[in-house]
Amino acid sequence: MNRPPAWKWTICGLLFLATMMMYMDRQTLAESIKPILTELDLDETHYGQMEKGFGLAFALGAIVLGMVADRVSIRWLYPAVLIGWSSAGIATAYGDSLGESLVRYFPWLLDPELATQAKYVNSRTAFLGLYTCRIVLGFFEAGHWPCALITTQRILSARDRTFGNGLLQSGASVGAVLTPIVIYFVVSSQTGSWRFAFQAIGFIGMLWIIPWLLLIRDKDLQREPEQPSRLETSTADQISRIHWNSAVGMATIRRFLALLAIVIPINLTWQFFRAWMPLILDRRGYEEDFIPWFRAGYFLVADVGCIAAGMLSKHLAQKRGWSPHAARSLAFVVCALLTMASMFAGSLPKGWLLLGSFLVIGFGSLGLFPPFYSLTQEISKKHQGLVTGALGCITWIASSYMQEWVGNTVKATGSYGSALFFAGMVPLVGCVALLFWGRSPIDESLPAARP
Repeated sequence: MNRPPAWKWTICGLLFLATMMMYMDRQTLAESIKPILTELDLDETHYGQMEKGFGLAFALGAIVLGMVADRVSIRWLYPAVLIGWSSAGIATAYGDSLGESLVRYFPWLLDPELATQAKYVNSRTAFLGLYTCRIVLGFFEAGHWPCALITTQRILSARDRTFGNGLLQSGASVGAVLTPIVIYFVVSSQTGSWRFAFQAIGFIGMLWIIPWLLLIRDKDLQREPEQPSRLETSTADQISRIHWNSAVGMATIRRFLALLAIVIPINLTWQFFRAWMPLILDRRGYEEDFIPWFRAGYFLVADVGCIAAGMLSKHLAQKRGWSPHAARSLAFVVCALLTMASMFAGSLPKGWLLLGSFLVIGFGSLGLFPPFYSLTQEISKKHQGLVTGALGCITWIASSYMQEWVGNTVKATGSYGSALFFAGMVPLVGCVALLFWGRSPIDESLPAARP
């Protein structure tokens, strides 16, 4: 069955919504962390450990679900992982009760020397319950990216992918825009409870499954038959026997290492500001009623940056005749330069200059992702899930330990200054890594967009 031209962008819209709901489930903890810390008697160290647990679980889920995504139907895997992360989000509302159950069955989770102290037991059980929910959430959320990127790889042409990936990624910032607003109204309402936000967002997210199953069929996501490039045509017999010869193998390894040098820094920047900005603003003396609205503005600006990076790349490639790689490289470098505003943010006092620097950082930090995703889709058509999963696994291990380090550092020093200084500088490493991308001896032919 031939699809109308608008169909592929409708699917990209669904991917946008899935990313949005995933980020709302993820970001609800960060946006409600202050009342949670106060009510459950937790501190920044506990929060850093929860973010670390989430990241390590995401790393494991990225590699496991990435390999699964290459082998099973994305039409059914995608809803399964969405149900998994939505359920974990709902369970977070009952984190302290869940922790009590864990301690009841696994008493060794408590320090026996402190087990008679009610304050310790209450905070420890609450932490264990929330920590468990974050681990489950991280594992299943990791399945979103291989599912989404396989989808855009198979329904969009090479020239459309950076823009399509920009739409996909922009769902993250829209979800992050909505989350602080939802938290603000829920916590300030008559219920006055952060728990309801976890429940509502989790249940609403599950509704996404309905249009996905109605609009997508398995045959829509089948791989196109491999088409030999010019080099492959001239040496087809040799290449078919020794695809991983020195030229092809080393080019692939070089590109994968370059991707690692790109994705780790850009995630360190994004994850730092995603998780810690509410507490940074609170520490700088901003009012509680102001923080969620500024956070919404921050992620809205980040969304604009994400779309702008995709549109810039698409314009240069389609209108100016640039190669896809040159177009996305320029978009990446521009965004990396913008995140360098963090150099000044750490020393700026409370005021609009500080807030403006955060907005510039947000614009650049999310704009780094569409060019990166398009690079990952150049590695392999057959193993996109494995590539995405492996990169995600290593990246989230790095960002997890960064989160724990930030929590411990802030508790020890009472300052975010050093972390803020470096948070926006690291994407420059990715700019250098782009120089090593080069040209592959065999450029895999990319599938044309389906009508």
